[in-house]
Amino acid sequence: MEKILLSGNEAIARGAFEAGVKVASAYPGTPSTEIFENLPLYRDVLYSEWAPNEKVATEVAYGASLAGVRSLTAMKHVGVNVAADPIFTAAYNGVGGGFVIVSADDPSMHSSQNEQDNRHYAKSAKMAMVEPSDSQECKDFLKAAYEISEKFDMPVLYRITTRVAHSKSLVSLGEREEPPVPVYKRNVRKNVCTPANAMLNHPKVEANLKALEAWACESPLNRMELADTKVGVISASIAYEYAKEVFPEDTSFLKLGITNPLPMDLIREFASKVEKLYVIEELDPFMEEQIKAAGISCIGKELTGLMYEMNPELLRERLFGVKPETVDVGVKAVPRPPVLCPGCPHRGFFYTMSRHKDFVVAGDIGCYTLGAAPPLNAIDSVICMGGGFTVAMGMAKAFQATGQTDKKVFGVMGDSTFFHSGMTGAAEIIYNKGNVIPVVLDNHITGMTGHQDNPGSGYTLQGEIAESLKIEEILKSYGFGHVIIVDPQDLKAMEAAVQEALASEVPAAIIARRPCLLIKRIRHENGLCKVNPDKCIGCRKCLSVGCPAVSVKDRKASIDPLQCVGCTVCAQVCPMGAIEKEA
Repeated sequence: MEKILLSGNEAIARGAFEAGVKVASAYPGTPSTEIFENLPLYRDVLYSEWAPNEKVATEVAYGASLAGVRSLTAMKHVGVNVAADPIFTAAYNGVGGGFVIVSADDPSMHSSQNEQDNRHYAKSAKMAMVEPSDSQECKDFLKAAYEISEKFDMPVLYRITTRVAHSKSLVSLGEREEPPVPVYKRNVRKNVCTPANAMLNHPKVEANLKALEAWACESPLNRMELADTKVGVISASIAYEYAKEVFPEDTSFLKLGITNPLPMDLIREFASKVEKLYVIEELDPFMEEQIKAAGISCIGKELTGLMYEMNPELLRERLFGVKPETVDVGVKAVPRPPVLCPGCPHRGFFYTMSRHKDFVVAGDIGCYTLGAAPPLNAIDSVICMGGGFTVAMGMAKAFQATGQTDKKVFGVMGDSTFFHSGMTGAAEIIYNKGNVIPVVLDNHITGMTGHQDNPGSGYTLQGEIAESLKIEEILKSYGFGHVIIVDPQDLKAMEAAVQEALASEVPAAIIARRPCLLIKRIRHENGLCKVNPDKCIGCRKCLSVGCPAVSVKDRKASIDPLQCVGCTVCAQVCPMGAIEKEA
């Protein structure tokens, strides 16, 4: 049997292939993105796509399930918030072909605005939950998840975390299975979620959960590893790997792969075999609270803590008071705050915003969130995908209600976010007469998660040429009578566009359009910038654009030729003309 090194995400993609999945839809979001970036490897037998958002992706995948085929959707943990509406109803209706929802949680918020624990979604929505611990399980458990989904007529939440998603280990590959696809038949009673049907479906859901719990007590996805009877540990996901490393070799373990519903009879049996029971899990006491509620004594969060990602060193210190050994090598870490890339097209826009103290800017989720960081300091709020326009709307209405007419409010988001959930915010501004300038930073790509295509990029996930939606046409159709398209790296034009929008007598919007420099299919030949030391007076004005290629050495500006891409934003702000383009 062939073995290869795969990350958890790559292994899930392989698992989808081997399990016979036919339709897959997702919206990119770290740490889940690489699952779908690997699915086009199997395009001959598996259709995959980037959807405009997680709700759409879930509905597409669920529709495929209702049509009788195995389907997959995947998203980061906050994406499940967007997709929750169809997920909860799908749990009541049940499935056709197996339906799996991958939730990639992000303890310690490596690339997220919170560290919510999505295990609660499985319990609240009343659906099965499977949690793999390593790459082999990521592949193998996915096939089992489809079998569970079909056997118990319910969606399966397939929960991973950042470490499971991105860590690599050896994986034994298998062959693809082709589950039989039944002839489609209309089933109004099952699939039309009217209140009357939902009332009849709910008892079925509860019965299926009870049946699944009994089945889980015998499932090989949950296993006892019995050794000494003094100490027992119940764990799942990546926390199991940490616990195995930290506890003594003779510790007994109950390793859970099915974590909703919890196999409580199996847990009771395991607890009866050990004198002292620990529950080791990241984030919330999801398992611990249920185990204690069942009358089983255990130790958990009072030692391990409620916040942030675990690791073996932290776990060992919190459980046993053993601090990790450190060696002072006499070197201190140098702070390196995140910044927009050299030549980033967003820089010119945020520099323009930063020049006006009466501007209020509601931002959004993407590379451009870095516009909030020094030295630009040009964003007032960032909440969630699509919130740039709607939060701006709320702020504008509050300023209007309190007589703060001096505030000029802008709502800002990228092109991918506009297609994700910004269009409804644009409709809100028009419909409710908002004194807001919506701004779309169109860099032709979904940048922050690693350059995935979107409805405006002209390509699909599978590399096919697609219709490119025009943001300006969408905004005009909504009623924005004056849509201004500007190159944000032209600072004079950018300032003029802002003033033109503010002076407009009809609803105005701005599209700051320039492609990201890192898009591989676009060739950029800008040349480099350099400093003329005879003209430089050391005023440090060039540092205000926040470009990592620009620094000051010996009281003079300096440009790193290995980082500079020749965007000239720094040259445009230099009062002495000391920054010049190389010939």
